[in-house]
Amino acid sequence: MKENILVWLVFAVFSFSSLALGGPPSRGKWKLLKRSIGISAMHMALLPNDRIITFDRSNFGPSNITLPQGKCMKDVLSSDCYSHSVEFDPISRNVRPLTILTDTWCSSGALSPDGILIQSGGFRLGDRVIRYFKPCLNCDWEEHQNGLISPRWYASNQVLPNGKIIVVGGIYEFTYEFIPKTSTSDKKLYQLPFLKENRFSGEIPNNLYPFLHLSPDGNLFIFANDRAILLDYMNNKVVRTYPVIPGGISRNYPSTGSSALLPVKLSPNTKTSTTTPNAEVLICGGTLPDSFQKSMVEIFLPASRSCGRLMITAKNPTWEMEEMPLERVMGDMILLPTGDVLIINGASKGTAGWNGARTPVLHPVLYNPDAPINRFQILSGSSIPRLYHSTAHLLSDGRVLVGGSNPNSNYNFTTLYPTELSLEAFYPPYFDPTKPRPSITAIMPGMLLKYNQKLSIGFAIKGKLGNIYVTMVAPSFTTHSVAMNQRLLVLAINGVQKNPNAKNYTLEGEAPASAALAPPGYYQLFVVHEGVPSKAKWVQIK
Repeated sequence: MKENILVWLVFAVFSFSSLALGGPPSRGKWKLLKRSIGISAMHMALLPNDRIITFDRSNFGPSNITLPQGKCMKDVLSSDCYSHSVEFDPISRNVRPLTILTDTWCSSGALSPDGILIQSGGFRLGDRVIRYFKPCLNCDWEEHQNGLISPRWYASNQVLPNGKIIVVGGIYEFTYEFIPKTSTSDKKLYQLPFLKENRFSGEIPNNLYPFLHLSPDGNLFIFANDRAILLDYMNNKVVRTYPVIPGGISRNYPSTGSSALLPVKLSPNTKTSTTTPNAEVLICGGTLPDSFQKSMVEIFLPASRSCGRLMITAKNPTWEMEEMPLERVMGDMILLPTGDVLIINGASKGTAGWNGARTPVLHPVLYNPDAPINRFQILSGSSIPRLYHSTAHLLSDGRVLVGGSNPNSNYNFTTLYPTELSLEAFYPPYFDPTKPRPSITAIMPGMLLKYNQKLSIGFAIKGKLGNIYVTMVAPSFTTHSVAMNQRLLVLAINGVQKNPNAKNYTLEGEAPASAALAPPGYYQLFVVHEGVPSKAKWVQIK
């Protein structure tokens, strides 16, 4: 009760400040999409056909959705007809059960350049498996045993400029490798001592699910526990070591915080331009290094409010520290089409792990990275706790899909924080009915883009034309508060003109100049007018 009162007191202070500045902003709203999809959405990915693929783990026990007749998994003694993965249509809300045989618990993934979900690792017999899901009618999972050199449990993935996917870390795995394995270099295992050096003492590492962000120079930013490096992964060389983030807080699993590469703002391309855009990383939340051990004896330490920003491309980077209005561990950090950051889900006490947290944080917060002060805004709260094994993902219509939460070792609907099978949609504040929403009417020369290409984007808007910009968002694979491969680019614009005898406009812009800025693959393209995004159009860049 005290915690809930505190949340509302903090909200009241922020609301009063907003009124003093000229009226309360919209706080967003929630809508229940599906009471049960049959499984708990522990892992989540969005495909270019706007279907969500989600799954939990194959040894959770009987789920609440069964496989079609004839697809049961059989052995000598028994037959298992329960599904642990589904395809969800956010528009129709239809659910289709999928067949997954190996254990996907605490695994990783990314969308390949051709739009196939490539999912890697897991637990026990699933820890070396690579799984493929194609975005086509009635498609199902394909599983390839021994697709990985090392077992990968709690690893992280990132798409690279050459289209390969790097898989980093995992429990007791201080290495990285590349998938799919189509060349000689892909069949090698690369040592990464940095991960071993940053284990917390004892059995609890606080370096699992490391945060990965592709720098605009093509190298890989890797953060684990409380520090980071810049890795030249092709030559297996650390090219930069960054300062430790202040505060004594661990940020990675199980002291789980969250991270995002803030919007990368692109400049117009010129033949003489050699400037690499700046890149800044935001890391928020987490908890004290020994929080997991304390939770084992029913001591639930407060989560952290602290956030750090680091300009990873600066000559002498230093952490800029600030505080969220609410403590949070296990928060999901989602880049919205506007360039703002939504921090959602999680708890204010405890840690990740089975029954390791207390006091759910029901209110998301919005972070405006460009605001000089007061960057945070507390938003409307949900009534459903989303703790360990919860997820969130941006949809093409601008909503954020929220699901999962199962801090139990199986399906349990009668405990303090029961297994959650529902999916909700959060409508960020830009879903304000008083603000006109732009709509994209055309993209020329088409949906297949080339690097450094000139673009013409047609859009319509009611009323007077105001501030306009274009963003491209790489869809993520989300699990355990990590949005793998998440990336937002603000495209360069050369001009906007109103079309004669029409109510729409044409915007002249430019595609990203290189694969280091935008790795090949599918992106959601948004036109944003006065802080309100259009629905996305999918584009593919090669």
